[in-house]
Amino acid sequence: MDNRIKFVSWNVNGLRAVARKGFAEIFADFDADFFCLQETKLQAGQIDLEFPGYKSYWDYAEKKGYSGTVIYTRKEPLSVAYGLGIPEHDTEGRAVTLEFPDFYLVNTYVPNSGEGLKRLDYRMTWDDAFREYVRGLAGKKSVIICGDLNVAHHEIDLKNPETNRLNAGFTDEERENMTALLAAGFTDTWRFQHPEEVKYSWWSYRMMARDRNIGWRIDYFLVSNDLISRIGSTDIHNEVFGSDHCPVELVINGK
Repeated sequence: MDNRIKFVSWNVNGLRAVARKGFAEIFADFDADFFCLQETKLQAGQIDLEFPGYKSYWDYAEKKGYSGTVIYTRKEPLSVAYGLGIPEHDTEGRAVTLEFPDFYLVNTYVPNSGEGLKRLDYRMTWDDAFREYVRGLAGKKSVIICGDLNVAHHEIDLKNPETNRLNAGFTDEERENMTALLAAGFTDTWRFQHPEEVKYSWWSYRMMARDRNIGWRIDYFLVSNDLISRIGSTDIHNEVFGSDHCPVELVINGK
């Protein structure tokens, strides 16, 4: 890697909507080497949003107006992969992987277990498949994972843990799978640098949750453990509006 590489990840909850709320200016202000988006909610050809000096790689959902991921990159990848390589998981536009000489970058939008946990079983299957996918990548070279992982791992990661134990994003099953993902050789970069700090990346649109800071930290940068010594800085940009999520950031130092 070069000296310092800046990564930004943001669930925009509809890229066309955010594009009308100053996204181009936000993008420019971050001046990131990689800008990863989740929940773009569009199909090929529905938006023309390219930036000088960047290439973009899009994974679209088959269902219109749903899910979707994209990576904008200043660096030319060696290879690009979409999805997990498993047909049952690859119709919803949930993952883009770029390969570089000494690392993989995986941008993902993990399935939400849904109201009434109607997709919890599917979510469990996805989690297992994703863990094996990134573990396989990490057997070849370093891995950086970013995106909306749709889980608050610990009680510190959401405002009201007691009343959310049976809700999507804070079930025992989802939290255990997050623990298993980290145990497979990955580190939660924000929590590594900020072990006691309370900061959120998502707020419900209901009940003025963002104004009251009743939030959840469900957007992450994870790195394979061989990169721990290279973690430069991490941030959660809750001053940036336009979505019900805010951008998160990781800077990796050079060797």
